[in-house]
Amino acid sequence: MSRQNRIETALNERFTPERLVVINESHLHAGHNHSGSEHHETFDGTGETHFRIRIVAEAFAGMSRINRHRAVNELLKTELDSGLHAMAVEAAAPGEATRW
Repeated sequence: MSRQNRIETALNERFTPERLVVINESHLHAGHNHSGSEHHETFDGTGETHFRIRIVAEAFAGMSRINRHRAVNELLKTELDSGLHAMAVEAAAPGEATRW
């Protein structure tokens, strides 16, 4: 199973979102220097290392933006510890305005 599929499965199981989009943005980071990390010296943009997560779920109602991010980060800790380099999280509760 790909990293993207694992992320989507975990988010669906934990948050039961009414809307979920997981976007692999790794190719946008080609040429970035990852010196001192487990990644390539100069990242070539391949693989599944950078994602944008757009999620709307009732579970986020009443939570601050930082707590929403913490909840997603905690859920995906295994992925972050095993090569996921960066995640942009856009989390909202139903009825909240989104830019997407």
